[in-house]
Amino acid sequence: MILKGSEVSRAMKDRAASDVDRLKRKGVLPHLALVRLGDRPDDRTYERSAIKKCEGWGIRWSVFSYPEDTSQEELIREIKKLNQDASIHGILVFRPLPRHIREDAVQYAMDPEKDVDCFSPINVAKVFEGDSSGFAPCTPEAVLEILDFYRIPIEGKNIVVVGRSMVVGRPVAMLLLQRHGTVTICHTRTANRAEICRNAEILVAAAGRPGLITPDDVGQGAVVIDVGTNVDEKGNLCGDVRFDEVRAKAGYLTPVPGGVGTVTTSVLARHVVQAAMRACGESQ
Repeated sequence: MILKGSEVSRAMKDRAASDVDRLKRKGVLPHLALVRLGDRPDDRTYERSAIKKCEGWGIRWSVFSYPEDTSQEELIREIKKLNQDASIHGILVFRPLPRHIREDAVQYAMDPEKDVDCFSPINVAKVFEGDSSGFAPCTPEAVLEILDFYRIPIEGKNIVVVGRSMVVGRPVAMLLLQRHGTVTICHTRTANRAEICRNAEILVAAAGRPGLITPDDVGQGAVVIDVGTNVDEKGNLCGDVRFDEVRAKAGYLTPVPGGVGTVTTSVLARHVVQAAMRACGESQ
């Protein structure tokens, strides 16, 4: 079964519609600030997707673009201005930042209440502590949204996450662990990765390596969630999973494009709505 992200996104939008209407009746329009340094093609692609999703959800958006050579001090000043702007409810800073900027220094400048993609160390700590009062990273949360929508149980399942980044691999492992999955983390240097992956009932591919996951890595009938967003030698978007080869062996499989990425922007939109509700004292 192909797990399409569009169906998940549509259900999320329907669930959030009443919250957006309630905010609008109070004169509050959820507002996302997108902060971008430079003009990286992948940043611009995600920016367009986020804007399209915001418009579909009735969320206001603003892009704050700066030259790639913007100083660390100037970026921090700009983020603090957005923190203080009461009309802005969510802030997303595109990463990775240029090399001359220390990401850890910028992270602490972000207001955790407006940090809708888990950039602030406070929200990162909440993910690892199992504290749901913060905002988890959008992509890891999108993985759980897909599993829940298609009624794929997590509790008690043997789950393998391939990837250990702080953007996807580690936080998605923590979110799955909170749902009582039994989680193993592998990576590109794991010696017996294929053997470990074959034992997974749910396999999450998040290494950022095109075509890394082959049928040899997949157990018969396994659930395979492909988080990878890569560009192949022909310039086409592809995942970490060799889709055409793996689909004959997997029981469930997400496509790239059209899978996790589609749901990621919906999670972002929902976080903005939630931040707006918190800002005006609305219960969720």
